Amino acid sequence: MWRHPSEDFSMSNIRYFSRHKGEVNCCTFSPDCQILLTCCDNGRLYLWNATSAKHLATVSGHSAHTRSVETVSFSPDGQWLLSGGWDNRALLWRVQCGEMVEELQGHTAAVQSSAFSSDSQCVATGSWDRTVRMWKLHDKKEVVVLQGHLGNVACLCFSVTGMLASGSWDGTVRVWLPMRHACLFVLGGCERVWVRSLAFSIDGRVLASAAEGDMVRIWDMTTGACLKRLQGHKDSAFGCVFSPGGELLVSGTEQLDEEGDEENSTEERSERWRSLNSEQDSIDDSYTNLDIT
Repeated sequence: MWRHPSEDFSMSNIRYFSRHKGEVNCCTFSPDCQILLTCCDNGRLYLWNATSAKHLATVSGHSAHTRSVETVSFSPDGQWLLSGGWDNRALLWRVQCGEMVEELQGHTAAVQSSAFSSDSQCVATGSWDRTVRMWKLHDKKEVVVLQGHLGNVACLCFSVTGMLASGSWDGTVRVWLPMRHACLFVLGGCERVWVRSLAFSIDGRVLASAAEGDMVRIWDMTTGACLKRLQGHKDSAFGCVFSPGGELLVSGTEQLDEEGDEENSTEERSERWRSLNSEQDSIDDSYTNLDIT
């Protein structure tokens, strides 16, 4: 009997990554799933051992743009880097030599989010002008402008099947078929929360979204239904990402320490849900509650 992959999400092996001095805005795994990279509002990148949560290194010292950089994305083939920021610019860089290749123009406000397609042929950007724009890299021409959000577009993610998901301050996630200029689903919207991060599963069947309100949601990409609500953060969930193999989902938050301990003044609460072949409750109106003590 076929089981939906979301039925196997369960809580396992919680690890805390505690050294950040500001909001943790995004995180990603290395291809071998041994290293976790987190990015913080203090302008630094943090490297961790994903299994032990040991801090490995801190990196700082970036410059490029004329104002604050809000988003950076690598292409899956490792050839390109896209950066965007408060100067309303989206810049395309060649990774091997560090050369800026092109400025992708069109946004009229800060560029807050970016993502490459799984084949590295297209890149999308989201902005405070409430639009999503997508370009083909081989001709660097704008392919489509996607409109519909009523707030800043804070996060983007492509699936392997070519869908593009965008999350906004308007509290919704929109799932697009960008080449058709069509919106497939509008997810959420009942609660006025800031959607901060999106991640498709490796097969594109489910989408994870992290938002204010102490909740990570799992969405079915066939029906648009919310399959699960993963609760556990004591503050807003700022970021979520699947591991390369798809067996782990990590989400991060900021938690201020009441006693003012500098080492733990802010911490990313990285919750890891492992796909286990065990019996789960019915997915209809089911919850996975993570009790953090």
